[in-house]
Amino acid sequence: MNDPKASLGQVRDRIDSIDRQIQELISERANWAQEVARVKGEGLSAIDYYRPEREAHVLRMVVDRNKGPLSDAEMVRLFREIMSSCLAQEDPLKVGFLGPEGTFSEQAVRKHFGHAAYGLPLGSIEEVFQEVAAGHADFGVVPVENSGQGMIQVTLDMFLTSEARVCGEIELRVHQCLLSKAAGLGEIRRVFAHAQSLQQCKTWLRVNLPDVECVAVSSNAEAARLARHADDAAAIAGRTAGKVYGLKPLAEGIEDRADNTTRFLVIGRSLFPPSGNDRTSLLITVNDKPGALYDVLSPFARHGVSMNRIESRPAHTGKWQYAFFIDVSGHIDDAPLQAALKDMGPVATQVRVLGSYPVALP
Repeated sequence: MNDPKASLGQVRDRIDSIDRQIQELISERANWAQEVARVKGEGLSAIDYYRPEREAHVLRMVVDRNKGPLSDAEMVRLFREIMSSCLAQEDPLKVGFLGPEGTFSEQAVRKHFGHAAYGLPLGSIEEVFQEVAAGHADFGVVPVENSGQGMIQVTLDMFLTSEARVCGEIELRVHQCLLSKAAGLGEIRRVFAHAQSLQQCKTWLRVNLPDVECVAVSSNAEAARLARHADDAAAIAGRTAGKVYGLKPLAEGIEDRADNTTRFLVIGRSLFPPSGNDRTSLLITVNDKPGALYDVLSPFARHGVSMNRIESRPAHTGKWQYAFFIDVSGHIDDAPLQAALKDMGPVATQVRVLGSYPVALP
């Protein structure tokens, strides 16, 4: 309990005492993490120790215990970093993402895995899938949906041919900045950005830079790299990219939607057990006949399974054939979902479980 009569020196002494206790407890936790490694046996890699369902359970308890003044999101971030460092004592996780350094994808990696994980910047979303499949990356992080622009089609299309499993999801609040070496907006003749970011900021660009050339590039970090070498150019990216590439913000918060958020998926090679609050992603194809989609969806309603989203894509198996990406509440091991998929069997040409994973934390 705070003492209202305490002097500044006494307050600082108390903070120092608490810091010592925190450090001792973190060290004790790290020692117990080493004990987990000993119990499991020698010769294992970081991926053998990583359990997203256990991590999600621990972080939910952090949220439940939190009484402020720090926010739930801040407490989750702090504990995530502790767990990340403890896990990395033996061998850090290798996580692929759409690079180069400074992208929102890298921010999503750090939010989910912490800074002790080894980030592997890659040239495309396709390459992230490939490196995970080849075992060169333990996990990958790929964007799948933006709150304003909808689904990221290339990510969905990769699931049509890849055996990757969805192991987690991350929601990242996206704040776009206009970054440049120029002194002001009047000097800007070109704006580099990923196509999605150009769309997210199109109204701001139309009002504030109506005559500039907008150039779509592979990532916002690549946009910042290009703008670094041109005095008349700017990039749309996050503040992190500006720090990495030595650019200053000419404008901040230029996204058209105040709630601009991107959802990312964590992809891996395995399914994990339930965490207690999960989501399942399914890939379903149907025969082209009247009522086919209704026949596929009605088992969810009959068995009380809540559907979160549905998206269709060409199935790549024939002209006018489509695959449906469906997210539902619950884990694949849950009895209601098992019953719904059993009922769906006779009416669907393919039902593939892409993954069951903990629902995103703050």
